[in-house]
Amino acid sequence: MNLKIRIAQKEDCLRLLELVNELALYEKAPQEVTVTLQEFEDAGFGNNPVWKAFVAEIDGLIIGFALYYIRYSTWKGNRMYLEDLIITETMRGKGIGKILFDKLIQEAKELGFSGMVWQVLDWNEPAINFYKKYDATIEAGWLNAALSREQLLNW
Repeated sequence: MNLKIRIAQKEDCLRLLELVNELALYEKAPQEVTVTLQEFEDAGFGNNPVWKAFVAEIDGLIIGFALYYIRYSTWKGNRMYLEDLIITETMRGKGIGKILFDKLIQEAKELGFSGMVWQVLDWNEPAINFYKKYDATIEAGWLNAALSREQLLNW
């Protein structure tokens, strides 16, 4: 396997969104992906980029990525927020997710973050088991809350 890990570039965004849609389908929420390619590109490569990603590539094809942004906690300070760790279904179980996750840990340490946080669905046993191998804390007791663009506009 000729695996290459590198920082995502603007030209990668279309493929990254394809993988986002694949993940949304796996998580039974394909209708929830509403970001446009332009919005995605601007958020990562515009005048004020808010995310960074590492891509996993085999023979020039992106087969996975890990995307993060900086989250500020009034309790803990700057933390890495892992938004998505995605490996295309046909390539799962080959250690690529571990390589990307290890790259994120290295990045978090190098940038001096106070920790790394993310969410995992309570039914996603493969992901939960993956994170437990890192001795990750899987919290209970917090409920996610959100307002959509439409809800913001209607308020």
